[in-house]
Amino acid sequence: MTDSRIPTTRLGDDGPEVGVQGLGCMGMSFGYGPSDADASRATLERALELGVTLYDTADAYGAGDNERFLAPFFQAHRDEVVIATKFALSIPPDDPTKRIIRNDPPYIRRSVEASLTRLGVDVIDLYYMHRRDVNVPIEETVAVMADLVREGKVKHLGLSEVTGDELRAAQAVHPIAAVQSEWSLFSRDIEAGVVPAARELGVALVPYSPLGRGFLTGSFANADQDLTAGDFRRQQPRFTGDNAAANAALLDPVRTIAEAHDATLGQIALAWSQQRAQTHDLPVIPIPGTRKPTRVEENTAATRIVLTQDELSSLNPIAEKVSGNRYADMTFTSAARE
Repeated sequence: MTDSRIPTTRLGDDGPEVGVQGLGCMGMSFGYGPSDADASRATLERALELGVTLYDTADAYGAGDNERFLAPFFQAHRDEVVIATKFALSIPPDDPTKRIIRNDPPYIRRSVEASLTRLGVDVIDLYYMHRRDVNVPIEETVAVMADLVREGKVKHLGLSEVTGDELRAAQAVHPIAAVQSEWSLFSRDIEAGVVPAARELGVALVPYSPLGRGFLTGSFANADQDLTAGDFRRQQPRFTGDNAAANAALLDPVRTIAEAHDATLGQIALAWSQQRAQTHDLPVIPIPGTRKPTRVEENTAATRIVLTQDELSSLNPIAEKVSGNRYADMTFTSAARE
């Protein structure tokens, strides 16, 4: 496999230059069952060799454990990487399985200090509001985040799972570099409002789960049967029961295109995601997650696959046929408020 580095793009009008594909790091220590720390560390290094410079984590991933795991890599490559982390999902001490959304100013200030300490850095390159608390005006939340920029604790601001109107309201307070939302062959709801707003405002889109949490790669067909008990995908409706069987059948056109390109299913799903940049005329930096160096090689190679218009047309109908929601509770997603 070639070692060609991936191209770069700018993370919004005012953001840093990054590789056109980032790396979602959550699964290296949280959410997807048992992991191999040595393999994950090797994956981080291999990604950087291939030009991946945007690394995505959050304080809620393992109650800070993911940030702690990544800290030595970030510190060793501080001038080469763009660190993205998030706040907003508070974990109650009496129930570590729950998440409470908090956007209030005191919580934000405690969160950024805790993340800086765990990461062992002086400044966070891209700081996201992980989820929107509708009881706190977004202007108030972003004003506090803007203060963190002025104080030198954060360089750029991001939002996750916001609507187009919420993005506009936030941008009126302080420039937003990126919006992170689920966007894949299976999840396209943000194209109605969020994507046009981002294009209008010069904000980059950072699709999370561009591989449908692994389902689009064919690595599992039914979460209940194929994944370990601790894997949170077993809680997502589209990956279980009759929904999983119906959705597996939707991969047939992806498989046909993969064969034509001598590529994997995942590479076609990522190529589709990467080409959203041309389709919608804005920066798009997908952050597929993986814990294996060979997978990051496969994923970055997808940036060199160009799908034809006929191939894109054959993939377009998939999303509207998907059975089941992406979360059991959709109330904290932008789709529920758009």
